[in-house]
Amino acid sequence: MTTGVILMTYGAPADDADVAAYLGRVRGRPPAPELVLEMRRRYGLIGGSPLVEITHAQAAALAGALGPDFRVRAGMRFSEPSIEAALRALVADGATRLVGVPMSPQWSDRLMAGYESAVADSSPVPFAIARSWWCAPKFVAALAGAVRESLAELVFSSPAIVLTAHSLPRRVFEAEPGYVEELRETARVVAEQAGLTSWSFAYQSAGHTAEEWLRPDLVDLFPSLAAQGVTDVLVVPVQFLADHLEVLYDLDIAAAAQAREVGLRYHRIPMPNARPDFVDALAAIVRAL
Repeated sequence: MTTGVILMTYGAPADDADVAAYLGRVRGRPPAPELVLEMRRRYGLIGGSPLVEITHAQAAALAGALGPDFRVRAGMRFSEPSIEAALRALVADGATRLVGVPMSPQWSDRLMAGYESAVADSSPVPFAIARSWWCAPKFVAALAGAVRESLAELVFSSPAIVLTAHSLPRRVFEAEPGYVEELRETARVVAEQAGLTSWSFAYQSAGHTAEEWLRPDLVDLFPSLAAQGVTDVLVVPVQFLADHLEVLYDLDIAAAAQAREVGLRYHRIPMPNARPDFVDALAAIVRAL
């Protein structure tokens, strides 16, 4: 039996000209012109999002880790190659069952249902999806290992450590409080396995809407940290699995600049990308299904 695996994520604009169309697909309506301009600026500053390329690299590495009875493809929800295209390619390649892995370890029915329906509604073979795999031992170990690796490089600076997750509108939290609990629990177990005795949790990347988003935001913590005499801050995203806009711009450019404004040196753990320990974690998750 051959198992087809789809690594599923949001995707990214193909180029500068695709930003408006991409935002429209994500938001379900035409984006405001000023939002398009701002997002084009942000994508330009990071040289375009590497997310699609990295997801392909993750898929290739996972295929190697799983062996000859598995086929692995990357599928994007809002850009190419689509999840549906990945499904068709895997079935054509002989897959007799499919496994979907959303490239976000925490599960939200509201936010993730589109991944599941993209496959379940059109798959001609049995399909299973990985839900709430944030507590998978090898994933936690991989993230904790990245924290220890970064701390080893900062051994003389005693940085404040802030674990982060993407902010959400308060209405989403009120509808699905369990999702936010998974985010916080991910931070807790990673901090515990990394041996952290002092750390904070904050949100990042709040959206461009007038509604209330969850706080505290990462940058809200910076002034008080500086006032306490802290000189360095290490940011640990617990939700993101690859370098993309929310990492390369929201953290490495915007948050880093605000840290510098109050006298803090900004640092971030490396993203999982196609690191061997993370690929090994993905392989264990797939095999468990």
